Amino acid sequence: MNSKIFFWSITAALAGFLFGFDTVVISGADKKLQLLWNSSDAFHGSVVMAMALWGTVVGALLGAIPTDRLGRKQTLIWIGLFYLISALGSALANDPYTFAVFRFLGGLGVGASTIAAPAYVSEIAPAKDRGRLVALYQFNIVLGILIAFLSNYLLNDIGENAWRWMLGVEAFPALIYTLMLFTVPRSPRWLVSKGRIEEAKSIVHSIAPDEDSDDIITRLKLDNSSHAVKEHIFMKRYRFPLMLAFLMAFFNQFSGINAFLYYAPRIFEEAGLGESTALLSSIGIGVTNLVFTLLGVFLIDRYGRKVLMYMGSIGYIISLSLVSMAFFLNWEGLAVPIFLFIFIASHAVGQGAVIWVFISEIFPNHLRANGQAFGSSTHWILAAIIPSTIPVLFATIGAGIVFLVFAIMMVFQLLFVIFLMPETKGVSLEHLSSKLSHHDN
Repeated sequence: MNSKIFFWSITAALAGFLFGFDTVVISGADKKLQLLWNSSDAFHGSVVMAMALWGTVVGALLGAIPTDRLGRKQTLIWIGLFYLISALGSALANDPYTFAVFRFLGGLGVGASTIAAPAYVSEIAPAKDRGRLVALYQFNIVLGILIAFLSNYLLNDIGENAWRWMLGVEAFPALIYTLMLFTVPRSPRWLVSKGRIEEAKSIVHSIAPDEDSDDIITRLKLDNSSHAVKEHIFMKRYRFPLMLAFLMAFFNQFSGINAFLYYAPRIFEEAGLGESTALLSSIGIGVTNLVFTLLGVFLIDRYGRKVLMYMGSIGYIISLSLVSMAFFLNWEGLAVPIFLFIFIASHAVGQGAVIWVFISEIFPNHLRANGQAFGSSTHWILAAIIPSTIPVLFATIGAGIVFLVFAIMMVFQLLFVIFLMPETKGVSLEHLSSKLSHHDN
C-alpha cells in the first residue's frame, strides 16, 4: 500500500477517534455534573447529557453542505476546530446552559465527521484497499471510546474539578488532529467535480505514480460529465443505493447496540448483578469492541463486506436470543455479560466494520456526501430515539421481550444481506456507481 495514502487515510480517520472519545467522555462527569448544578433528572438527561447527541443529529443532517461546497479536507479541518472549542468550552463552563452549548458544538463535529471522513478516505483509496482504509474510521471510534473510559478512570480521583479535566483533555488530540489535516491533499474526485482538473491531476499522480494520471482523470471527468444535469439522491435512478443506505443504518441501530452501550450497567443490574460490574461494562466492553473491530478491518478486503455481515448477523441472532432467554428464564451469574460480550464482538466484526465503508461506496462521486448524509442521519436519529425508550420499555414489557425484538430484527438483517446487499469489495467507485444506479433509457 502507498505509504502516503495510508498516512492521509489514518489522519482523516482520526476524526473517528475524537468521535468515540467525545461521545463517551461525558459518562465520567455524569453524576458529578448533576450534583454540581443540582439538576433534575429530566433537565440533566435532556439538556446536560443529551445535547451533544442532538448536535450529532444536526451535524449528520447538514454535514453534506460543507462537505460538498468547501470540500472534504476543509470540512474535516472545521470539524477538528469544533472538537477543540467544544472540549475547552465544556471544561471551562460554569453553568449547565453554557456547558450544553459547547457539547452541542462537539456533537456537530461528530455528525459531520460521519460524512466527511469516510467520503474523503473512500475517494483517495485504491479499490483493493478501500475497505480497510475506510474501516480505520470505525477502528478509531472504538479506540477513542476505550481511551475515554481509561482517561475517566485515571482522572476520577484528582479532586472536585476532575470532570473539567476529563472533558478538557480532548483538546490535546483535537489540536494535533487539526494540525495534521493541513498535511493531507484535497480529494481528487471532489476537485474534478469542481472543474479543478490540474490540481486533481497532481494529486492523482502522487497517489498512483505508476499509473497514467491523464487516463484516470479522463475517467473521472467522464463519470462527472455523465451526471452534468442537476441531480439529487431521491431521483428514481438512485432508489436502490438509497434503500441500501437506509437499511444498513436502520439495522445497525435495531440491533440494540446503542441501547446497550448507553445502559450496560442498568442491563447488568436487571440481570441480577451488582454495581461491581461497572468496570467490566466499560473497559471490558471497550477492549472487546477494539479487538474485534481490528479483526473486521483485517478481514474486510480479504473476504468482503457481505461475509462480515453474515458473521455479524448470525452472531447477533445467537447472542441476542440467549440474552432474551436469560431474562425469561432468570439465569444467574455471568450468563448475561458473557452473551453481551458475544453481541459486542458480533457488532464490531460486522456492522461496526462495514457500515461507514459500505455507505461511502454506493453513491456516485457527485452525490456521495448527500448519500452519506442520508445514511448517517438515519443512523443518528434512530440512535437518539431507541436508547431513550429503553428505561420505559424495560419497566413496562421487560428486558426479555426487548432483546427478543432486537434478535428478530437481526433475522431480517440476515435476509437483507442474503437477498439485497451487493458485494462492493475491490470494485472501483465509478463502476459501483454505474452498477447500482438505475438509469432510465
